[in-house]
Amino acid sequence: MMEVISIKDMYSLDETIAKPLLERYTYPWEVLPHIKEFIIKLGETLPADIYECISDDVWIAKSAKVFDSAYIGGPCIIDEEAEVRHCAFIRGSAIVGKNAVVGNSTELKNVILFNRVQVPHYNYVGDSILGFKSHMGAGSITSNVKSDKTLVVIKNGEQMIETGIKKVGAMLADDVEVGCNSVLNPGTVICRETNIYPVSCVRGVIPPKSIYKENGVVVSKRG
Repeated sequence: MMEVISIKDMYSLDETIAKPLLERYTYPWEVLPHIKEFIIKLGETLPADIYECISDDVWIAKSAKVFDSAYIGGPCIIDEEAEVRHCAFIRGSAIVGKNAVVGNSTELKNVILFNRVQVPHYNYVGDSILGFKSHMGAGSITSNVKSDKTLVVIKNGEQMIETGIKKVGAMLADDVEVGCNSVLNPGTVICRETNIYPVSCVRGVIPPKSIYKENGVVVSKRG
């Protein structure tokens, strides 16, 4: 089961500008402490004909659409054709991929959003990595700190994986669909092509090509 939660098995690395960072590590949560530094170094190399540095450590592709009411704190990269909508709040250490959508009143902090990710309505995404074409329904959030403030542990069946990190949100693989008003608890890992029912409370590792139903019931997708 450790294989399905590795970076190489969860993500299409050609679908993010953060590929050089992700290639250095085995598991996605290992990347979280290094996002800020990576953005600053990468931003300084971005071509001026495609990206504009609008303020300290904030680079926005000229083809991206950013609403005037959005707040973008550095370091941050908004990639080509992305859309950052009304009253979005990007607190910093965020990469928003090509053709991604950051929606109304959505908050981002220390995240990598792959290309074509959608977090379009009232989402909180912190200390998380969202894979290619993943989508979080309206009101769904990543909870990134345990209530007792202890270090986050990934629960992989009977296995307990120590992260050594206090803040770990959710790792969503490619083509994950999270239903509206769901809570992804600290250290949640959702593997490729899995769907989460609306109003779910999710924790631990959810296998690929699964459906997470009521009361933690997980079934495999047919076919």
